[in-house]
Order: sequence, then C-alpha cells, then structure tokens
Amino acid sequence: MPLLGGCDRQSGAATQQAESVSPANSSPNSAEAAPASGFDRTHRGTPIPDLTVSGLDGKPVALASLKGKPLLVNLWATWCAPCVAELPTLDKLAGDKAASLRVVEISQDSGEDGSAATKVKAFWERKNLTHLSTLIDPKGEASTKYAATTLPTTVYYDAQGREVWRLVGGHDWSSAETAKLLAETAG
Repeated sequence: MPLLGGCDRQSGAATQQAESVSPANSSPNSAEAAPASGFDRTHRGTPIPDLTVSGLDGKPVALASLKGKPLLVNLWATWCAPCVAELPTLDKLAGDKAASLRVVEISQDSGEDGSAATKVKAFWERKNLTHLSTLIDPKGEASTKYAATTLPTTVYYDAQGREVWRLVGGHDWSSAETAKLLAETAG
C-alpha cells in the first residue's frame, strides 16, 4: 500500500507540486521536516465535526448530514500533486461502492469570493471525475477541524458518523488493502 507523499499547507502551490510527487526526499534532514503520514486510529469513535461547507452549486452542506452509511471524507486541493494522483482511484472506489459507501472530497483551495468553486469546477471537468461528490471549503475550516496540516488527509466514518481511522498522505484506493480497511468499524 504505497503512500504517495503529502502536501503541507504552509508551502506555496508551486513548491508543493515540485516537491510532493515523490514519497519522500532523500536528504538526511527530510525526515525531521516531513509531516507525519500513514494510518492513524487515535481518533477512533470521534463524531463527525460540526462543519458546514458548500457544494459546487454554492448550497451549504452540513457534514453531519451525510451520516447513514459509511463515509470517506478526503481533504484535498487542486495544487496538491499527491491529491491529484489519488483522485482517479477514489473516483473508481466511489463508483464501485456507491451502494455501501459515500465518498466526499472537500477542496481546500482558497478563495471566498467564489474563485475556489470556479477553479474546482473547471478542474473536475478536465479530470472527468464522475462518481465523487466534491465540496468547497475556501476558508480551510475542515483542515482546522481535523487538525490536518498535510494534504491529502482522508477520514473514514462508520454509518453512525464515528471516526474509524484517518490516513495522512496519498493512497491507492484501488488496492486490495483498501477493501480490508473499509471493512473496519468503529464499534
């Protein structure tokens, strides 16, 4: 289950695209500077945060309203290379598991003036992503609620809206390991 690396929110978009394509830089100090990545189960049982973002149509969506079946929430951005790299496998997962799993993307692209929504809509159309639900969070509130400093960050919830695990960094969502991970429950 290879991790593709991650983007930190403190660096600029151009730096992210150039540096985050490989899993890790090979310099001796990169381990100290790189954000932690991998699976984290320390938040197991935590409820979905009180967070309202918007759809591409501008209508508000309360994250807690998405309970009812397992939910995979992915924080991403158009400028984040590992985020973009994993989108096709997330899209396929969303299509293959539509009856039993909801997959939601929350864009962390900034622009409260509507520019984030415009940017994400154009990106979505170019990539031809048809199964994912994408939401817009131009203020970055989701990153704050999840204490996410690295993108992508993905959080898996059971049908009752309790966190099961989270993954920091990119992932191949078409892998055999993914099926095992999605079989986990918080209870």
